Amino acid sequence: MSSFYLLALLAALCIGLSKSGFSGISMVSVLLLAELYGAKASVGLALPLLIAADLLAYPAFIRHGSWRPVWRLLGPTLVGLAAGWWVLGWIPDEVARRVIGACVLCMAALQISRSRRPEWSERWVHSRGFGMAAGVVGGFATMLANAAGPVIQLYLAARNVPKMELIGIGARFFLLVNLLKVPLNARLALITPESLLENARLLPGVVIGVFGGRWLVRHVPQAAFEWMIVGFSVLAGLRLLLW
Repeated sequence: MSSFYLLALLAALCIGLSKSGFSGISMVSVLLLAELYGAKASVGLALPLLIAADLLAYPAFIRHGSWRPVWRLLGPTLVGLAAGWWVLGWIPDEVARRVIGACVLCMAALQISRSRRPEWSERWVHSRGFGMAAGVVGGFATMLANAAGPVIQLYLAARNVPKMELIGIGARFFLLVNLLKVPLNARLALITPESLLENARLLPGVVIGVFGGRWLVRHVPQAAFEWMIVGFSVLAGLRLLLW
């Protein structure tokens, strides 16, 4: 088994783990797939794997969360998707990576400030503007690099959403959003018969990641879970911004 395929399987495993609540680890898959297949090609390659993971995660966490927060985020997210689709056609890969990295770091900074100064942040965390900003940034990031996981999880964590409910809401949100992205990616010729064949080779990694992550997340305390989100997000944002 070649090292190329092993690294690609690792990326698929990280996609599965990210759908079980460890969203920041999805940045590992973003980086690996971009290195292996090229930045823009990796966007289309990852999308069917993400949808497969969403289809596994949704029934696994269907008892947790609801669709109501998803509908609240959907409008701003569609705006971000449209902007990201337009930008993806012409923006250089390096600029796109840095924009997304900066967005993720901003969300992580907001969560850290909230934990240190809760009285200062309580008002804006529950404001309509904060939710709209998270939706727009999430839609933009997911269209450019399938990198909205840390943004949405940081937004939900900042609103004190319990761990399992947070994962259930995320499963619903990304299943819907990733299905909406299919025609947009196809129009940019990022999904091809060749990329779908490669998806079939990598699917076992996704399955292992989803069910392994489901077991793991039940053994991680709420506070540690929230700081893992922040930690992964900071590392991912720095990697996208600086390297």
